[in-house]
Amino acid sequence: MPAQAAGDLLVAPTRIILDGQRGTEVILNNIGAETATYRISLELRRMTADGRLENVEPEQANAIEQAATEMIRYAPRRVTLPPNQPQAIRLGVRPPQGLPDGEYRAHLLFRAIPKATSVTQAENPEGGFSISLVPIYGVTIPVIIRQGNLEATAGIANARMETAEDGTPAFAFDLSRSGDRSTYGEIRVVKQGESEPLIVARGIAVYPEVSSRKVTLSVGPDIAAQLKGPVSVEYYEPDNAGGGLITKSQLVLR
Repeated sequence: MPAQAAGDLLVAPTRIILDGQRGTEVILNNIGAETATYRISLELRRMTADGRLENVEPEQANAIEQAATEMIRYAPRRVTLPPNQPQAIRLGVRPPQGLPDGEYRAHLLFRAIPKATSVTQAENPEGGFSISLVPIYGVTIPVIIRQGNLEATAGIANARMETAEDGTPAFAFDLSRSGDRSTYGEIRVVKQGESEPLIVARGIAVYPEVSSRKVTLSVGPDIAAQLKGPVSVEYYEPDNAGGGLITKSQLVLR
């Protein structure tokens, strides 16, 4: 079962799909050396054309987003975990009667609550105070509700090599989606004549609020040197969804 970690918190699985018939569980595990407390809450996020997820304030939510937060039920909403102690968070959905067909999504946030610390007097001749800054870690996973018989198709185009903001090489392309639900899966980039992919990237999604997004995958210099000429860019469903091919495209990199 895929897991995601941030700080000392491990969360599995990393993506939930509910069809309204039954609930499921998310397992939290404190992999740190000290007891920790975590708060669980729902957030709304929208995908942008470059694939980022931006926070949506409750007052800015559209009807689909509002419906998602109203349908999702989860408990408990706060847990304290000793080291290596797992805890199940129960998830369910209560769709209202007459809910229109479509895909509804919210994001479940698991955030560490830092231990209370006091402001201490600084140890210097002139006096004063020192403030300890404690990082707050969080893990977010999508919770998707699908109502009705939904379908989606995808397409890949405009593959190119770019330079990332940190100066490293990156392989980029446009991933399009049509239909009434999201797509999600694994990208494999295979050079013509080779059996093993040069790049494998998991967890690539295109959500219904966008028809196309940019995918940017950072690569090392050795891989970048091989990304020339004909390549096949392939998009597969995850193994737990059958692992079938969603779409592929034969492209030429220059």
